[in-house]
Amino acid sequence: MYRGKYILPAALLLSACSENGQTPAVTELTSEVVETVGSADTAGTTTSQTASETAASETEYVPPVFVSGAARVTVEGTKFMADGKELWINGVNTPWDKWNDFGNGSFDPDFWENHFAELEEAGINASRVWINCSGFIGVRLNGKGEVTHVSEKHWRDLDCLFQSAERHHIYIMATLISFDHFKDSNLGHKNWRNMLTTPESIKSFSEKYVIPFVKRYDSCDYLWSIDLCNEPDWIRENEECGKIDWEYISDYFAETAAAIHENSDVLVTVGMGMVKYNSDEYDGNYVSDELLKKLGNEDSYLDFYSPHYYFWMTQNWGDPFAGSPEDYKLDGTKPVVIGETPADTSEGGITLKEEYSAAYDNGWNGVMAWTSNGVDGCGDLDDIRPAAEYIAEEKLADR
Repeated sequence: MYRGKYILPAALLLSACSENGQTPAVTELTSEVVETVGSADTAGTTTSQTASETAASETEYVPPVFVSGAARVTVEGTKFMADGKELWINGVNTPWDKWNDFGNGSFDPDFWENHFAELEEAGINASRVWINCSGFIGVRLNGKGEVTHVSEKHWRDLDCLFQSAERHHIYIMATLISFDHFKDSNLGHKNWRNMLTTPESIKSFSEKYVIPFVKRYDSCDYLWSIDLCNEPDWIRENEECGKIDWEYISDYFAETAAAIHENSDVLVTVGMGMVKYNSDEYDGNYVSDELLKKLGNEDSYLDFYSPHYYFWMTQNWGDPFAGSPEDYKLDGTKPVVIGETPADTSEGGITLKEEYSAAYDNGWNGVMAWTSNGVDGCGDLDDIRPAAEYIAEEKLADR
């Protein structure tokens, strides 16, 4: 049923990652450049440029041509569809190989190519990837929070990512930003907080980054969805992230969701850290159609929900795997994927295979375990593989 491992030698892979056999230059990002990019807290464009960006800009480059067709994911009611069949997300999180991969001189195309091959072999069909981890690399803001520069290296690295995803039939949920951008410890946190709290700067981010992103990759069917922000809950709750009010955060969702829908067919979601901010049964649904359209326009809405779940949440809001999305107090109007849950389930006294199976049987539209590459202590592909193979072989084989 599965293709054998498809491991490309480094030399062949680097050639495959860009058109005309041209390979993006790879150099280390110096601490001096990181500090300059991350700490621009006054208005004005940061002008420092890495050696890799400079080399890239001097080389003629043609972005890849993706094959748009039957693999495109759409929504019908509360289901995902692709090629006329229901799609269940047998997924994972591969958030980063190295923090801020895309645009950094340490981007490793071998990792993504070979890891996606491993995922495909295990029957996995989707991965959630953090496109920007904390805003140091690729996308630069001035002190007002306005976008001043998106590096060519950022785009070229992403070209490579999406080519690998297409080759191995891995649907990508692209997470654009995270609460990490707003932490006091992030050198550029003031810029990002200003972006989120200034309507003109949100529009700048939308027009100069979000729209170019979805236009560039709209023809790639394997860009399945955009996750507008990883766990915005902590931007609201944590002092270290500024405790920014939901009115600002939801404004960002409304503006960027509309921009995506007006310029592409890519689906939109938000990876809410806790269901309490995704449900009117608790503190309120801050990503509801009603709220986002009120703040934006008719194109301001999410196509599906993707709340996260960890075992500590059970005592507050229950166990999503024990019932349906409606039982978990979601509104039942959209598809719902569990966007994060630990790959290592030893703390919960249940196997990941049992969780994936229960989610399938109870009407969820997918699960994405954290993580497939072991970036922290929550598990890795060895923990995920039995669950993913079971779903692929026993639940999805006849689809």
